[in-house]
Amino acid sequence: MMSSSKKQAPLADQLRPKTLEDVIGQDHLLGDDGILKNMLDHQALSSLILWGPPGTGKTTIARILAHYAQLHFVQISAIFSGVNDLKKAFDEAKKYHQHLGKSTLLFVDEIHRFNRAQQDGFLPVVEDGTIILIGATTENPSFTLNSALLSRCQVLVLRRLEDTALSQLLYRAEQQLGKKLPLSDKARQDLISMADGDGRYLLNMIEQITLHAKSNLLESKDLAKILSRRASLYDRNRDEHYNLISALHKSLRGSDPDAALYWFARMLEGGEDPRYIARRLTRFAAEDIGLASPNALTLAVAGWETFERLGSPEGEVALAEVVVYLATAPKSNAVYKAYNKVREVAKKTGSFMPPAHILNAPTSMMKDLGYGQGYEYDHDTEEGFSGQNYFPDQMRREQFYFPTQRGMEETIHQRIAHWNKIRKKRSV
Repeated sequence: MMSSSKKQAPLADQLRPKTLEDVIGQDHLLGDDGILKNMLDHQALSSLILWGPPGTGKTTIARILAHYAQLHFVQISAIFSGVNDLKKAFDEAKKYHQHLGKSTLLFVDEIHRFNRAQQDGFLPVVEDGTIILIGATTENPSFTLNSALLSRCQVLVLRRLEDTALSQLLYRAEQQLGKKLPLSDKARQDLISMADGDGRYLLNMIEQITLHAKSNLLESKDLAKILSRRASLYDRNRDEHYNLISALHKSLRGSDPDAALYWFARMLEGGEDPRYIARRLTRFAAEDIGLASPNALTLAVAGWETFERLGSPEGEVALAEVVVYLATAPKSNAVYKAYNKVREVAKKTGSFMPPAHILNAPTSMMKDLGYGQGYEYDHDTEEGFSGQNYFPDQMRREQFYFPTQRGMEETIHQRIAHWNKIRKKRSV
């Protein structure tokens, strides 16, 4: 039976793990072969950056590490702290270190919120052993933390809680409450799905259910009335933005329309601007499909224009059509590769003149200089192809474009092979 004081504490605090063994979902760090377990076993705890989504145990792990390593624990949040708060924490840590010979574990939540100067302030106290820094962040540290601080800390990645871990947490909550939640099997699974890997959010929803639910068994439709689905973890200007567009791009390149549609929907549900997606789809059509399916670029632009005319949500269906078309189209980056290669050559040969025979001669002086002399009009040849040289005289002919034998490029491949034979005969 819970005491009245425990009833007043949030469920997340009541169930906060006290030992490493109680932490769920992070066995890769805390299990027998986990790096944190090994650090504690060898009494070699170092400064760390814990990077992971919300509700995965970053604060809890920091507290447990301080307890196991017998360190003075201080917690601050970068959202609410400034230079004075940091100075106060550093001064307190120095006193502990000087008078008690005890180091301080300083836990900084949302450490990526500190600016570069504030981050630099950690360097001296980390180096001299005054503090062991444990920073928590939901953002990619390589983008948000400066290199000097990163070089003094080890980055550990916490994983979102899988359904099995969330089920275990749900069971613990019911044990703490002393009763099973009045949920059907389907509603129970939906509750776990709504948490979306966030343990703290799951416990908060459980509290809402206990406050508002009646004794009747709740179905999924009843659950939806009490709870709101957790907003997708997505920030259009940060790491998740780049992760999801990368996933969409690679799913398209891998010719998987179902996966591509999934990442497309994830981006839209996260609040991404459909115009950004339309731009990336158009880029993909040019770079990864090219002339293997020339209609891809036309359709991508049409889908973009359709969205501009219809707006949301109807216009997003047109973009979904583009996604499926691009995923199922034959792929070729031959033009993309040719363009990149020829740019390099053009930079090196930027002053070479075209050969004289392909220059126009509008004046008599130009004719006297040989402009246009010897030019063969391709339409007048038997094959409709003269095979003349069009590169500068100082350059050897070079092939940049190598079409694949997929889609329309198979036909182009055959044409180029035929023209190369004519060129070879002409050179003999």
